[in-house]
Amino acid sequence: MTVIRPHRLTRMLGRDPLEQARRATPLELLFDLAFVVAFAQAGNEVAHLVADGRIGAAVGGFLFSAAAICWAWINFAWFASGFDTDDWVFRALTMVQMAGVLVVALGVAPLFESIAHGEALDNGVLVAGYIVMRVAMVAQWLRAAAQSRAFRRTALMNAFSILVAQIGWVVMAVLHLRSVPLLIAFTLVLYAIELTGPIVAKRLWGLPWHSEHIAERYGLLLIITLGEVLLGTITAVTSAVGRVGWSEEAVLLVIAGVLLAFGVWWCYFIVPFSAFIERHRERVWMFGYGHILVFSAVAAFGAGLHVAAYVIEGEAVIGVVGAVLSVTIPLAVFTIAYFTIYSGLMMRIDAFHIGLALGMLAVLGLAVVVAALGWSLGWSLLVAAVAPLVTVIGYETVGYRHVAQDVADLEAA
Repeated sequence: MTVIRPHRLTRMLGRDPLEQARRATPLELLFDLAFVVAFAQAGNEVAHLVADGRIGAAVGGFLFSAAAICWAWINFAWFASGFDTDDWVFRALTMVQMAGVLVVALGVAPLFESIAHGEALDNGVLVAGYIVMRVAMVAQWLRAAAQSRAFRRTALMNAFSILVAQIGWVVMAVLHLRSVPLLIAFTLVLYAIELTGPIVAKRLWGLPWHSEHIAERYGLLLIITLGEVLLGTITAVTSAVGRVGWSEEAVLLVIAGVLLAFGVWWCYFIVPFSAFIERHRERVWMFGYGHILVFSAVAAFGAGLHVAAYVIEGEAVIGVVGAVLSVTIPLAVFTIAYFTIYSGLMMRIDAFHIGLALGMLAVLGLAVVVAALGWSLGWSLLVAAVAPLVTVIGYETVGYRHVAQDVADLEAA
């Protein structure tokens, strides 16, 4: 029977980690869309800078912004998995966090611009968005601390680490640091605080997260990010066609973008991550934090496709090889991160999976080689689009037995 009820206050005691049929909520999906907007902003800025040949500024800005975006999403995803009450207070505070994400998205452009011009890091707007998000997130954790005796210390540790790190980000924004080494050191220290707080809390006092829910949440964000890749590709190609008309290159770019998005999706969902993280809950942070590279790489290869459209349009100073590298390097990062997460969860290195990873990397390298030999941009990217098929074909013919055996071993254990 369908239950209809108002969203009245519910005590935040902690969800059951073994709850049946736990699924992502519509609110969580709406929340994810706000983060994809921030990814899109970062991708657009990267594409502009790479097309202009300012690679260092593009990489630096993207690493800073992508890490900030991913971490804010991860922090909420794990909290919601453990404490989502779906009452009006939870919904209202989630809305505040979404507003903060949009402010972060508005701060991406000034951040990139300051890096590109060699000025003091202009992360004021981005930090302001983070403050909005963090006020709401701390309120969520403090509510859990007040209402859940079982997880009080976990909630307080998370709230404490967020507050300490946020004070650091504010200080960093106020100082307007120009020294790159000092900026990097400051950033690493703050991220160390951000990342270690939840790990310590979980290991000492636990967190009632749900394995199927977490795996689904990560998978859905990947899907939405891939959707943004497709949207960005079509938008960029439409702009190029408006300037120079339809061409073989434009058609091949669209085909390569679709094939790459579909191939990455197929590769990712080969692995039943929920089974692995449920069995090895003590290793789940390899999965949780490793996805920072996965999400960032997917957003970055979308930016690379945008760069390729600039090249077709004649609006880029980098050539065909540079455009191909802007797509293949993020895909190589995705490949390495994906197989490393799998190996880390299993705590062993499988020769077959090494072969698949090396096969994907070899195809990506081949795409760069043929571009250097004079192949057109479209055909070079089409070669790169074959890379995910290495894992797809390997899995569908032989590899599924390996995954099935790994799952069987987990269930037997």
